[in-house]
Amino acid sequence: MKQTARRMVATLAVAALTLGAPVAARAETLTDALIDAYRNSNLLEQNRAVLRAADEDVAIAVSSLRPVVDFIMQGGYGYNEVQPGDTVLVNEALSGNLQLALQMVVYDFGRTQLAIEATKEAVLATREALTGVEQNVLLAAVSAFVDVRLAEELVRLSENNLRVIGEELKAAQDRFEVGEITRTDVAQAEARLAQSRSNLVAAQGDLAVAREAYRAATGHYPGRLTAPPAPPVTAKSLDAAREVALRTHPSIRQAQRQVNAAELNVARSRADMSPTIGLSGSAEQDDAGLNTYTLGLELSQRLYAGGRLAAQLRQAMAQRDQSRAALLQQGVTIGEAVGNAWAQLEVASVRIDATQQQIDAAQVAFEGVREEATLGARTTLDVLNAEQDLLDARAERLRAEASRYVGVYQLMASMGLLTVEHLRLGIPVYDPAAYYNAVRSAPAHSAQGKKLDRIMKTLGK
Repeated sequence: MKQTARRMVATLAVAALTLGAPVAARAETLTDALIDAYRNSNLLEQNRAVLRAADEDVAIAVSSLRPVVDFIMQGGYGYNEVQPGDTVLVNEALSGNLQLALQMVVYDFGRTQLAIEATKEAVLATREALTGVEQNVLLAAVSAFVDVRLAEELVRLSENNLRVIGEELKAAQDRFEVGEITRTDVAQAEARLAQSRSNLVAAQGDLAVAREAYRAATGHYPGRLTAPPAPPVTAKSLDAAREVALRTHPSIRQAQRQVNAAELNVARSRADMSPTIGLSGSAEQDDAGLNTYTLGLELSQRLYAGGRLAAQLRQAMAQRDQSRAALLQQGVTIGEAVGNAWAQLEVASVRIDATQQQIDAAQVAFEGVREEATLGARTTLDVLNAEQDLLDARAERLRAEASRYVGVYQLMASMGLLTVEHLRLGIPVYDPAAYYNAVRSAPAHSAQGKKLDRIMKTLGK
């Protein structure tokens, strides 16, 4: 019984220690970095607010089709003196009335409706701009993740180089003591060791800079980062990549929406030269309780505006031409960006193969020079130079691999595919239509207003 009790106590103690032990932090993946960047981006939040403000422009335009009702309450005090004869008479009076006034545009030959449609196109253009910001945020996260990984590898490489050169210095000192080499050889090894220490400090500084960039991109400093997964598949050819980009890139679609809005604004400027039919009415009650009701219909036509309406039409037409040219230029710019990204990706691939050959050759050369140095056929400086060549080749290989990996995502961004949905990150995404659907009919209160409140609460407002 005592042994059983002891085993139970020991088991409970082990369990307590296990529960109390800290859980090792999970390594961060590239997907984690992308998700954090999307969730924590102040830039995205800023542009979402810009989009919500644009949504309200639609509500403002819609309100122009509705009546405007004003409540007016007036009160006054009157005092006057009259002198019909020798007597001065004073008259004092208080007056007041209540009034409801209504004004409404009945028909304006489509001006307001055209304004609503143009504003909707502006909203859709702003949505595309938000997608562009999303691409930039995610690309920054990829670059930050890869840069931290690269900086860590370069630090490790520099540390290893420092260790190897330290061994070379010790070997040089030993050979100097037995008279195989001169003091100059030892001094060269000491100088190279100091340079290696400096390079290590520089690499550590680059790592600190990369960590700050990671924090700016994701909202926190990096922990232990895993190796990035295989890059996503993009396009089989440059022409295929350009075709996708010209069809899906948010900048292209934004420019298309801006052209549509400009076309509608031209039609709207023409409609401004047409008359307007309006309805007005009022209900009034004075302080005596007497009621007065009025209702009127009027047609107004501006006959002369000093050339302002014609100038506005010409201006709208010029802005339409501007937006058309901007669309064409945007296509050129996006095509160029795809071509540049494709070329950089191919260059990085060639660099990887070339640097691997450079590493293999530098490794053979280093081993050979070091062996020859032990036989007295090479100097200490030759060994140090061979070691530096090998270090440079390995560092260049790491940079080429990082450049190629980021280049894949740069190509995706130039094609308009670097989004949370396309990457399938598996997280809820911001719905740009939710707020618009709640405000497009210009709600003030009631069920629509409550729906808007729920949306704002969901958005974290």
